Amino acid sequence: MKVIAITGKGGTGKTAVAGMLIKYLTAGKKTLLAIDADPDSNLPDVLGVKVDKTIGDMREFMLQERDKMAPDTNKEALLESKLYEALTEMPRYDLLVMGRPEGSGCYCFANNLLRGIMDRILKNYDLTIIDTAAGLEHLSRRIIRDVDELLVVTDGSRRGLQTAERIRDLAKSLNLNIKKMHVVANKVTPENRARIEEYARELKMDLVGIVPFDNVLASFDLEGRPLSELPADSAAMKGVGEIVRKMGL
Repeated sequence: MKVIAITGKGGTGKTAVAGMLIKYLTAGKKTLLAIDADPDSNLPDVLGVKVDKTIGDMREFMLQERDKMAPDTNKEALLESKLYEALTEMPRYDLLVMGRPEGSGCYCFANNLLRGIMDRILKNYDLTIIDTAAGLEHLSRRIIRDVDELLVVTDGSRRGLQTAERIRDLAKSLNLNIKKMHVVANKVTPENRARIEEYARELKMDLVGIVPFDNVLASFDLEGRPLSELPADSAAMKGVGEIVRKMGL
């Protein structure tokens, strides 16, 4: 079992990279779980998947029904059964969407139940890919624990790599038990590639791979087409393939 989380500031193409990773990895034989932990919940659209229920919906159900339950109700088992209702099964992978952010009430009860359940769910898969937000919100609450590798997606600028550096420092300060952290430079052009590699060396960032700017991918974004339809020989998909090979996935 390996858990890979993907983060990065807005506009860097974080979710597109997550979608391409999922597309590439589902061509293999490993079982895969995709989790959309970004409150914007764009991963289903990128994958071309319709999602009816989210973990947030199930958590709200538990909070609303908690006081009505009999004292001997196994609340963890009930929530676990509800979470499987939110699991969207695709031919080559399963998808869970975290959904709405927490409201004004206390979610400690539901989050405590979720931690143990998510640990068990993740063990059913060889690989889990989590598309999260730059703030690492869901990771900091330990709902999803023990991330093996964190990929920070950045653009072709020094400022983008400095954002990656801040995320690295944040992950360390929160003691998130992330074993490895890498940077993925996205939308890279031949003109700025050498400069990005130089910035990464200066900031002591592990640049695990480069995804080139891809006109085919740009047209998919413009038309709203899911990246599951992206041809395997597109420049961006080839870049993601090199990242997969370098990470030994």
